[in-house]
Amino acid sequence: MVTCWDVIIIGAGSAGLAALREVSKETDKVLIINAGQYGTTCARVGCMPSKVLIESARALHDCNKLQGFGIPGGQQIVADIPAMLRHVRDLRDHFVSGTLQATEGLGERSIAGRAKLLGPDTVEVAGQTYRARRIIIASGSRPVMPAAWQELGERVWTTDTLFEQQDLPPRVAVIGLGPIGLEMAQAMAYLGVQVHAFDKSHTIAGISDPQVEKALRSSLEKDFSIHTGVDVRLTQQGEGVRVEAGDLSVDVDRVLVAVGRRPNIDRLNLECLGVPLDDHGMPPFDPATTQIADLPIYIAGDVNHHAPILHEAADEGYIAAHNALADAPTAFPRRTPMGIVFIEPGVAFIGQRFAELEPDALIGEASFATQGRAVAAQRNEGLMRIYARGSDAVLIGAEMCVPAAEHMAHLLGLAISEGLTVRQVLRMPFYHPVLEEGLRSALRKIMKQIPCDDTDLARCGEFRIQALD
Repeated sequence: MVTCWDVIIIGAGSAGLAALREVSKETDKVLIINAGQYGTTCARVGCMPSKVLIESARALHDCNKLQGFGIPGGQQIVADIPAMLRHVRDLRDHFVSGTLQATEGLGERSIAGRAKLLGPDTVEVAGQTYRARRIIIASGSRPVMPAAWQELGERVWTTDTLFEQQDLPPRVAVIGLGPIGLEMAQAMAYLGVQVHAFDKSHTIAGISDPQVEKALRSSLEKDFSIHTGVDVRLTQQGEGVRVEAGDLSVDVDRVLVAVGRRPNIDRLNLECLGVPLDDHGMPPFDPATTQIADLPIYIAGDVNHHAPILHEAADEGYIAAHNALADAPTAFPRRTPMGIVFIEPGVAFIGQRFAELEPDALIGEASFATQGRAVAAQRNEGLMRIYARGSDAVLIGAEMCVPAAEHMAHLLGLAISEGLTVRQVLRMPFYHPVLEEGLRSALRKIMKQIPCDDTDLARCGEFRIQALD
């Protein structure tokens, strides 16, 4: 039997659910097919449980600062790590339950199973064939795990298994120093775990600005060891694992592998679409429309590996749904690129990166080592670098490792998206004392590089007094 639908959505993750929401506004002839657990990567094993663990670990770490505020006894507080991990799972389950509601009540319009494409309008699931006018592929991704390391079994974790642990061992190695690896490395270090971190790349957190990367590394190395530009070899050592990287050899109890995620495309049978696939098996698609070649198929979210971040996945689900219902696809302008790493000091990049700058770009920087509000909060670490176009001082990007980076990035994201100049942003009020005054200091550094005779409050300079700037 063949069943026909207006739209078939493959995957019930963030992009798939966003697509379902939009398609359902126009038709109820929509079928969603999902392999594996429901509940989205973000809610189940990604953004949310990781942030619960980070916040819990940071709460303990902040106790160590209490003495500096004149509050004795903070260093005597210890963590009940099994209880903390139960708290992570409890909140994780709460977040997952919210995402599950999106597919409740769909009845026969929701199928649990693995989808296989038979053509640009046909999908097979468990021997049953389904046809649709349009298909949206939103099958997500999974953690990369080198085959040789899989033989180590439960000694090696990914984020799919980390949050299921009942306790944390004394020694952990983290392989991969992107956002997830760094966040979990710092969280475990805050909880008293001895952490050794490794990455094949020479930089960490995806930062391209060498000065920001240097400042971040200096800060993080107070909590755990960092080894970059190394190839890692893992071998079983008793009940644990031996990690060898160059001349270094260290024994640990467990290893967290965070070397990236692989798009779930290998079982979709994309070969049947008749379009060329790249070396990774990915078909050609337009990020502005999410359309694969000129076919009635759209690919959205982590599976296309274009911008594997939740708000981008939601956008792509929306774009894919809009175009799947339209007579002709619309090219959507995408949002200003943004990335955040939830460590301390926080890491963020927005707009153009340092590695993408033209030679005449203007750069302003501010250290938070002596920034007044940061000193008062005992968070005085990090460096911010802001970039502006050389021709007209329009803000184009930033990279930073500073306290409250997530908020700084959103403020700059608005300015960049609106095409504001450094002068225009400096005209806005900056209250005192706030961390955002550090952002203002970086903008003022750029302003000094711009010839101008206008009388303007954007020219109001700093006091050069720590308590006032």
